[in-house]
Amino acid sequence: MTGSAAILTESERARIAQAIGRAEAGTAGEIVVLVAARAGLYRSPALGLALGVSLALPWPLILLTHVSAAEIALAQAGAVLAALAATLNERVRIALTPRPWRRERAHAAARREFLAHGLPGTRGRTGVLIYVALAERYAEIIADSAVRARIPESEWHGIVSDLLAAAGQGALGAGLAAAVERVGARLEAALPGDAAGDELPNRVIVLD
Repeated sequence: MTGSAAILTESERARIAQAIGRAEAGTAGEIVVLVAARAGLYRSPALGLALGVSLALPWPLILLTHVSAAEIALAQAGAVLAALAATLNERVRIALTPRPWRRERAHAAARREFLAHGLPGTRGRTGVLIYVALAERYAEIIADSAVRARIPESEWHGIVSDLLAAAGQGALGAGLAAAVERVGARLEAALPGDAAGDELPNRVIVLD
């Protein structure tokens, strides 16, 4: 992905913004949608691969060949450079990163974005973040205290699963709009109100 337009088109953003407006019309809840191209850069696994190659390569050369120490050093250097060049590709770095690490990185990023975009600062503590990290294939719904008091976290799981399925099928925009509508319906049932006190912009935030 080379830019935010590659993640969501202008028409998809407009559709999501309209969905947020409709969802908030009957509730005191505040919905923010954020899509990140990735949650982290994952440089450590790349360096680990290079180190592993550097340490492992000399032994077969020593045991199975008669090359000189200088030739082994050159082979090491070439192998390390090749490993580092391969990990310039984001997909390779992510593939080298264990799934639990990726999930933890994405979860931590979601928490940071929840704070950074003012969701804990609403008057009624009714902020809800719908977060997606595309490279990690991760999504999460984070709610502030007033929402958590009325809606258990387990009620978001089905919405998150359907959102990830839509993203996997290349329908991220439609999946986000549907997720907003479903979140709005739950908020309206648990926290009825109106949009008169709308405190956060009704737009989708895209981080390249």
